[in-house]
Amino acid sequence: MLKQRTIKEAVEIEGVGLQTGRKVRLKLKGSPANSGINFIRVDLPNKPLLNIQSIDFGNVNKERRTTLGLGPMEIQTTEHLLAALSGLSIDNIIIETDNIELPGLDGSAKSYVEALKKAGIIDQDAPKKILNIDKPVWCKDKDSLLAIFPDDNFSISYALSYENPNLGAQFFSVILDERNFEEKIAPARTFCLEEDALELLKRGLGKGANYENTLVIGKSGPIKNTLRFTNEPVRHKILDLIGDLYILGMPIKGRVVAIKSGHKLNMELVKQLKQSKE
Repeated sequence: MLKQRTIKEAVEIEGVGLQTGRKVRLKLKGSPANSGINFIRVDLPNKPLLNIQSIDFGNVNKERRTTLGLGPMEIQTTEHLLAALSGLSIDNIIIETDNIELPGLDGSAKSYVEALKKAGIIDQDAPKKILNIDKPVWCKDKDSLLAIFPDDNFSISYALSYENPNLGAQFFSVILDERNFEEKIAPARTFCLEEDALELLKRGLGKGANYENTLVIGKSGPIKNTLRFTNEPVRHKILDLIGDLYILGMPIKGRVVAIKSGHKLNMELVKQLKQSKE
C-alpha cells in the first residue's frame, strides 16, 4: 500500500515573482494526513487559507501563469511548486506566503525540489489517494489538444510547435516517477521568444524575469544563456502541465497526450477530471 507523504522539517524559500517582480518569502511546513495542500497568505488580514481542492475555477488562470483563487484571495504562479510536490509525491503540506506570487527562483522546479528534500520527506499512516483514469477525457482549443487515457503509470507525451527556427517542433515523452522527474523535468526552465519579451513588459508581466531565470529565445538561440537540455522548452511545458494537474490534489494513473497545450487548456482538463472524480 502506498502511503501519503509530507515533509519532516519546516523550510523557508525566498525569491522574486517572475511576473510581478515582488519579493516573497515562503515557509513550507508538514501537515497531517488527509489535510491536502494548503496555501496561507500571511500578509492578508486573518491569514486566509486556500486548499487547492476548494479553488474557484472561475479564478484559476492568468496569462502565462496559473493562479489559484478562492473569493478575493489569490496565489499566482503555482505551477512550479506544485510540479515539485507532484514529482516528489508529497500529499500534505502547508505553504505560508507573504505575497501574491510564488518565487520564480531559477525558472524551473529544481530549487523547490532541493528545498523539499532538505526538509525531509516522510511517509504517513494513511493510504495514498490516487486518481485512476478509467475512460478517455480530452479537450481542445483551435490547434491545441490535451487528452488523458487509462494506463497503469503516469506518463506525459508532449508535442511543441513554434515558427521560430530555434524552437521549431519538439517532442518529449516520459514516465513520471521520482527519479525521472528530478533528472529530466525539474531543471527545465521557463522560456519566451525575444520578440515577445518587450510586449510582455508593456502588459505589466515579466517584471521579475531576467536572462538567468528565463530562456529568452533569440535568432541564434538563448540570449546570454545555454540550454540544460537540447529540448528544454518542451520539457518545461511538461513541468507546467504536471504542476497544473496536481491541482487535483492527488497523483494520477493515466497517459497524458498534449499538443501545444498551455495553462488555459491544462485547467480545462483539470476541471473535467475534478467533475468526473466528484
